[in-house]
Order: sequence, then structure tokens, then C-alpha cells
Amino acid sequence: MKKQLLGFWDIWNMSFGFLGIQFGFALQGGFMSRIFQTLGADKADIPLLWIAAPLTGLIVQPIVGHLSDRTWHNKLGRRKPFFLIGAVLSSIVLFFVPYSPFLWMAVGFLWILDASINISMEPFRALVADKLPGSQRSYGFVVQTLIIGIGTWIASNLPWMISQLGVSNSAPSGVVPMSVKVAFSIGAFVFFVSVLYTILTTPEDPPQDMVAFEKERAKKNAFITDIIENIGHMPMTMKKLGVIQFFSWFAFFTMWSMANPALTEHVFKTPAPVEENYEINSIEDMARFDSANTAFQESSNAVGSAMGVYGLSSMAFALLLTLYTSKRTINRKYVHMFSLVLGGIGFLSMYYTEPNQLKYSFILIGFSWGSILSMPYAMLSSSVDPNRMGVFMGIFNIFIVIPQIAAALGAINYLSNLIGPQSINSMLIAGISLIVAASANLLITNPSAISYQSE
Repeated sequence: MKKQLLGFWDIWNMSFGFLGIQFGFALQGGFMSRIFQTLGADKADIPLLWIAAPLTGLIVQPIVGHLSDRTWHNKLGRRKPFFLIGAVLSSIVLFFVPYSPFLWMAVGFLWILDASINISMEPFRALVADKLPGSQRSYGFVVQTLIIGIGTWIASNLPWMISQLGVSNSAPSGVVPMSVKVAFSIGAFVFFVSVLYTILTTPEDPPQDMVAFEKERAKKNAFITDIIENIGHMPMTMKKLGVIQFFSWFAFFTMWSMANPALTEHVFKTPAPVEENYEINSIEDMARFDSANTAFQESSNAVGSAMGVYGLSSMAFALLLTLYTSKRTINRKYVHMFSLVLGGIGFLSMYYTEPNQLKYSFILIGFSWGSILSMPYAMLSSSVDPNRMGVFMGIFNIFIVIPQIAAALGAINYLSNLIGPQSINSMLIAGISLIVAASANLLITNPSAISYQSE
């Protein structure tokens, strides 16, 4: 059955839940390392503390993709039950994360948070492919990216905005500032409400052949073998996209885990103070430590705000593509390649930038982020069996989480130490990785993946 073309607001409604998902990811990506450092983590250990995030994605997303392909609820549909479960869990965890009294508890919350976000996220990708004809998929994923850009900018600036309203950005050693706690509470509310909006405004179409669907769903113990079989039968285009994804997500995981320590230290000259390094024998010594800690928290807010700019530029990128792809086709391959090069330049420029110029680096990174969130999925959705869209979207996540696991297990520290011991070298590694990802786009040769022409 040929799918109907949908209008902008239909596509907006089905993608609006990504506003909340991105609130969760932006707060996690922008401020978890800050929370870890506040609770006493050494900067060299931060990538390993982040390993929970990719590990949960590796496990959760293929399973959720498989299950959502085989789910049909008379009221909620196929994908929306997973939106709702993920939203409830994510909202609860977002609220409690900044109240962690111990480092190990914050790491555990990160694990649960990432698993919960993943339950919602991949079914959202599959929903776009479910409802849109091939000619509109670039448009659909770009609208999704537009909403993600809005969420990234607002969420990344929340602690700064809240501190400007008079909420304290200072706290005793080992305690997360109230500005961060309030920001995460707002994020929890936005996550749930935005996902609920999509659930209430977007209908899902039942399977075309319900008898065959029920027969497939009735198979016992099929999900492990199904996932393994689909991994073995990945289209060649998907494998090539996997190479691009590997280097792209290595770069962004490096940014999320290391940008705060790298930029507070190198650009703002306010590294996180370690209490053991201070000889605190008097009120004056404690005041000196508190002053250094406050400077670190304030520069962390500034880093978060600068990072939020990549949400704005990804939004601008998505808006331009939305206007263009609503009427015309694009060459996804070259759009993605050029965008990744710009992001690589943004990372490399951090080595030379000043605090008031840092936003320009993130503007360039935003172009690559906007493309990463749309072009690979548009290319993939034109290359796989639509009846297995959920499981393939979940399997595609393997190419996202493996580089993050590698980075967390020591690749970031090893590669950046080849340049030198300074934390800023991790941003240089991120830049090089994005440029390698850009070059890998030359591997894509499938015409329908590059520029879809007809249904």
C-alpha cells in the first residue's frame, strides 16, 4: 500500500517527542561529567565512567527495535507503547540524578537514564520510516533534527538561565549546585510532556496483513535468532554507513565526556579543584578552595551554554534543509560529508580559541550534529526492508555504541596522550575523527540511499 504524503504539522507532531528525548541527552551530555567531577572523579577516569551509556544502548536498542516491530496495541499502536515506558522511566531518573550523594550512585543513575532514553529513542526513528513514503524521509528526519536542535540549545543553557534568575550556582565540596538540580527537574517534566504530546496527536497504522503479523509475533524464542540473522543480512549500504557512524560517534562521545574538563582547564583556566591537593588548615584555606570550586562551576555553566550553541546551529541547518527537502531531493552523501568536515574544523579550533569565541567552534560542530541526526537515517531507511525497520534501526545502533565503548575503555586517553597530557588534546582527536568520518562518505554508492527519487 502506497503511503500518503504528510504535511509539515503531521511530521512535526510525530517528531515532537524528540524535544524531550533531547532534553535528556543534552543534560546528560552537557552536565554528567560536571556532576562526576563535583563528586570527586578524576578527569582521566571520566570516559570510563561514561561506559554505561553505550553499553546500555548496545543491549537495549536492538531488543526494543525487535519488540516494537512485533507489537500492536489497539489504542497505542506499535511504537508508542515504548515511547511511554521510556518517558516515564527517564523523567523519574532525570529528577534524581543531580541529588546523587556518591560518585557510584551517579554512575548507576547514568546507566538507568541511558537505558530509559534508548527505550523511547529508536522507536521514534522507526516511526518516521513507518509513516512517511521514501520521497519524504529526508524531510521527516530533518524535521526531527530541527526539534532536536531546539531541545539541545534550551537544555544546554538551563543551568545558566536558572542561575541568572538567582538560583545558586555554588555548593559545598561534593554537592551538585541547585542550578543543576532545578535544570534536571525541568528536563524531567519536558521529557514526559513532549513524548505524551506525540502519543496523543499521532495515530499509527496497523500492519497491512494482520494474520501474517500475528503469526510472526507468535513465534517463540525468536528475538535472539532474529537479531543475529538480521545482523548477518545487513545491506552493504548499512555496513558502509556503519564506518561513517563509528568515527562520527567516537568524536561526539569524546565531546560529551571530555569537553567540560578540557575546556574549563584549557580555555577558561579554571580546572576542577581536588580537595586533596589543597592544604586546608584554616578558614582562609577553605575560602581559597571554595573560590576555585565556584570558578569551576561558573566556567562549567559557560561551557554548557557554549555547547548549547551547537543545538542552535544544528537547528538552523535543519531548518534550511526542511525548507529545501519539502520540495526537492538532495544529495545526502555530499551534504553529510561537507557537514562532518565543518564539525571537524570546529573541534580543532578549540585549541586556539578564547572563552568569548568558543561558541563559534560549537556552531561548526552543530552543522555536523544536525547532519548526523538525519542523513545516515535517511540513507538507511531507503536501503532496508520496511517490515524490519525497527530491528534494523536498533542494529544500526551497534555502529554508534561500539566506538563509544572503545572510547570509554581507553581509546580517548591513549590517542590524546599521543599528542600530549593536556585534556584539550581529546578535542583534537574528536576533530580528526570527524574528518575521517567525512572521508568515509565516499564509500556510499547506492543511488536510492544518496538521493531518493520515487516511491
